[in-house]
Amino acid sequence: MKHLALVFSLLLVSCTSDGSGSRRNLPIIDVHLHAEPVDWFGTPAPEWVPAGLAPAKTDDELMRDTLLALERNNVVTAFASGPIEFVKRWQMASPERIVPSLWPENAGPPGTGATLDVLEAEFRMGNLGAMAEVGWQYSGISPADPEAEPYLALAERLDLPVGIHMGLGPPGVSYKEGSKYRAALGNPLLLEEALIRHPTVRVWIMHAGWPLLSETIALMHAHPQVYADVAVINWYLPRPEFHEYLRRLVQAGLGKRLMFGSDQMVWPGAISLAIEGIESADFLSVEQKRDIFYNNAVQFFRLEGRLPKH
Repeated sequence: MKHLALVFSLLLVSCTSDGSGSRRNLPIIDVHLHAEPVDWFGTPAPEWVPAGLAPAKTDDELMRDTLLALERNNVVTAFASGPIEFVKRWQMASPERIVPSLWPENAGPPGTGATLDVLEAEFRMGNLGAMAEVGWQYSGISPADPEAEPYLALAERLDLPVGIHMGLGPPGVSYKEGSKYRAALGNPLLLEEALIRHPTVRVWIMHAGWPLLSETIALMHAHPQVYADVAVINWYLPRPEFHEYLRRLVQAGLGKRLMFGSDQMVWPGAISLAIEGIESADFLSVEQKRDIFYNNAVQFFRLEGRLPKH
């Protein structure tokens, strides 16, 4: 892919350490970022975000401040999803850092997703790194439903990674006019039949399925090809709750399949909070943190052999 060649070059020159075991100067891969309009959640900003997180005021400010936050934190690669025109704009603004991701047309607000033909065309042109964030849960669709089938089949045929929203949504989202979100549709075990039909498709569970810990562990244990990101729960949840959830996932033997994501939407400060959520987990070794921040994403997106390990 053309744009990925630039990403690889940046990664190769960014992989330095200060020798202290700190993440300082070490690269991070964010597998779950958003390129969206600043009014995506309406105005004013929702009350459910942590106190002190200020939303951007304009689309230009959101893109600028997010890209600056990525640079400051040495996030060298970020898989960014959102409406097609926004994803393309962000990727043009930072081609060395932003990897475009698109969601299916039935997995987001009308007019924001991509058809099967568009997804394949963008992939063939080297303009697509993943199919994400696939928000079928918000559309009232289970991954086992017929509406999901052609997209999973396409992803398997193209060997295109798929990031599927699982678990939490904004509080009260089911009561919004026209909402089809149901908490039950976030159960990671709903992925099982789709995985069996498409055994080579590369799927990662977004938000690590929180709060469905047992279901997430059960699915990932039974299907070792499945990875998970810890996006949003690493800054939105109370820190003790996130750390306990992360601890249990690692204790279950899944530490090599957990990936960092910020799920930054319209609050650029969330990126630093998300990183700090991992850094402050004192039960993780330096090696385990590097796996989550970087190595596991290299493995999942099949970048090994072209990038150094950290």
